[in-house]
Amino acid sequence: MTSFQHSKLWLVQMTGLPKDTLHVYVGMTLFLVAAIVSRRSLKSMLPIGIVVAAALAGEIWDVLDTHMAGRRIRWALNFHDLWNTCFWPAILFLLARFTRVLKK
Repeated sequence: MTSFQHSKLWLVQMTGLPKDTLHVYVGMTLFLVAAIVSRRSLKSMLPIGIVVAAALAGEIWDVLDTHMAGRRIRWALNFHDLWNTCFWPAILFLLARFTRVLKK
């Protein structure tokens, strides 16, 4: 098991939260922190791009780790994780970009 996988298990144990919930929290945190640090609005492509890139990188790492361990890759679970990580940031991005809901 790689250090990445150990880190994820440690985070689950320390928070007591299910992995699905952690994916949602990580996605939202990345989205908001990226917007704050870059001083871009939520309708900017940068924050959502960072979330998608990080989610894809994490899932690619998971697939590689699974393959290297000789286990069967379960694509549906990887897609599920991508969905959980990106869903709410994408909703906020779309609301900010195409509606007045998040206007000042």
